[in-house]
Amino acid sequence: MGESCLPSVVVTLRPAGADRAADREALVAAVASVTGADVAGVRTGRGCPHCGSTAHGRPWATVGGREVGVSLSRTAGVTALAVAPDAVGVDVERVSRVARAPLDAFTCGEIDRAAGDVGVLAACWAAKEAVLKRDGRGLRVDPRSVDVDVERGTVLLDGAAQAVVLVRPEHDLVVAVAAGGAPVTWGA
Repeated sequence: MGESCLPSVVVTLRPAGADRAADREALVAAVASVTGADVAGVRTGRGCPHCGSTAHGRPWATVGGREVGVSLSRTAGVTALAVAPDAVGVDVERVSRVARAPLDAFTCGEIDRAAGDVGVLAACWAAKEAVLKRDGRGLRVDPRSVDVDVERGTVLLDGAAQAVVLVRPEHDLVVAVAAGGAPVTWGA
């Protein structure tokens, strides 16, 4: 992405929209708010680097022709929006949802470090999703090949450690932000 005037990643949590179109409108509003642009000057879309479809894939945004990193995630009742100076991935998960889902997505190290704490496993899952969104490959990568150390805030992907910010804003909610070590701030 080119030069950006954004000093940090801004993450906003909001009630989930009525549908995906409402959440996309919220993303446009978040980009406008963070960049100081008029909503009419924000362009967004989706693009799949693998098949070229614009019906799915990584979201993108431009303001005045300049790229802005964006990511969006939904879980029951909540949408997380991230606006960044560069590529970013955000994921929001309900701990209770991860507890109910028999996910075969964790490494032996993650399971050992979690020591039965489903909140830690939910954070691992959110971190994997965030890093893989930022990477652009998404779940085309086997999540079991990605190792998360929640305590250290690191994710090992393709042999390289990446920083991830993990926050539990509520008991049943975990948010992960992968932004290549860029500072993360929380919007209103």
